[in-house]
Amino acid sequence: MKTINIREVMASSGVAFGTSGARGLVTSMTDEVCAAYAAAFLQVVSQSFNVTRIAIGIDLRPSSPRIAAACAAALQGQNILVDYCGALPTPALALYAQNEGIPAIMITGSHIPFDRNGIKFYRPDGEITKSDETAIADAVVALNKFSGELPLINPAAIEQYVQRYLDFFPAQYFRGMNLGIYEHSSVARDVLRRILEELGAVVTSLGRTEAFVPIDTEAVAQEDIQRGKQWAATHHFDAIISTDGDGDRPLISDETGNWLRGDIVGLICARFLAANKVVVPVSCNTAIELCGAFKTVLRTRIGSPYVIAGMQEINSAPDDAIVGFEANGGFLVGTNVIRDGKSLASLPTRDAVLPALAVLAAAREINGKISDLLPHLPARFTASDRLQAFPVETSRQLIQKMTSDQLILQHYLAPEHAQLVNINSIDGLRITFDNGEIVHLRPSGNAPELRCYCEAATESRAIQRVQDVLSRIRDESAV
Repeated sequence: MKTINIREVMASSGVAFGTSGARGLVTSMTDEVCAAYAAAFLQVVSQSFNVTRIAIGIDLRPSSPRIAAACAAALQGQNILVDYCGALPTPALALYAQNEGIPAIMITGSHIPFDRNGIKFYRPDGEITKSDETAIADAVVALNKFSGELPLINPAAIEQYVQRYLDFFPAQYFRGMNLGIYEHSSVARDVLRRILEELGAVVTSLGRTEAFVPIDTEAVAQEDIQRGKQWAATHHFDAIISTDGDGDRPLISDETGNWLRGDIVGLICARFLAANKVVVPVSCNTAIELCGAFKTVLRTRIGSPYVIAGMQEINSAPDDAIVGFEANGGFLVGTNVIRDGKSLASLPTRDAVLPALAVLAAAREINGKISDLLPHLPARFTASDRLQAFPVETSRQLIQKMTSDQLILQHYLAPEHAQLVNINSIDGLRITFDNGEIVHLRPSGNAPELRCYCEAATESRAIQRVQDVLSRIRDESAV
């Protein structure tokens, strides 16, 4: 039996909580580290729930089965039954845990680089909170087992997830649609194909690979931008659909292969579901307020735990439909939603399949193309990108300098001949200028990256502003 202090594990391994779950380098996520985190989660969740069974799922990273086995060994050493759901989307595991009333552990690094991975925790009532994270970090656990074999796969979680959408959307609703799925190494690729085909669409597989590819839906690679356009021109698709590695962030194109911004996808989905109250992070496009579709729009810090807390805290009436979404497109359903007499149960965790289906359905309802949905929205465009291998501490120091010295802020962020009119420091540094443009800098919560979001009146201007800001920071940081 070995006693392990999680704070000491965090300090020695660098595996620590970020925006969403505990993450770190694969080389640092040893069996002992992962087993300790699983035991600490069990200790914390058992204070509020009678826990006898915990579900575990994985993404398709090569390191995920080994990490899952270490977590399973720790739980089995505490006489907990491990319900192994295999490789599946994170929202599918979350839905299963919610339906079964049990906790869950998802092994995924989502979109972060290949050399990293992560562990995401779910209580029976949803994602753990920031206070739960603190309690896990403060835990001291005793372990006698760090590795073992995973049980046989239980397919029930995937079946429940597929049925969720087959029950909500009309039978054969997408009949006649020609769709591409950019599969890469997404754990959602087969489930997504199955749902779309059972709803009547003709589906073509694109870019499938067994080597892991970290797709970031907020910073789409130039190669993938070109791929989308080439695929659309070759196959004449109505849309191309993809997700990040664990299937909780969508990537959706129009008929020309132009990838839609995640927050615009979220806005279309929220309107399709007739939501009247919306919770989004501060980084999302201001078209959400300007479109006038929602009674309430609440903005939070970036990260699903903050969006979930916002959905829980917002004042609600019995007939309110409350949803949330992030700039990456991940969509959360805070209350049961009724549409055309069919009910969609709440699922307060990021999901990629629902917003993809909603965008297709919204286009079908107007007998138009995906691109026909966009002119009905306010002319506000967001672009984003990141500086990789940019230490978090360097990002924080730079933002602190800008916050304390407006000359430095103007130098790095201000458009030509523009003056700042608002400073928002709820999460990073978000500046609004008198020409209506917005620049938002924020250190990544998951990796050594500095993210930049810019909003402007045209897409080309937003892209230009992101490039200008990041180029100046990169060039001057290298001096």
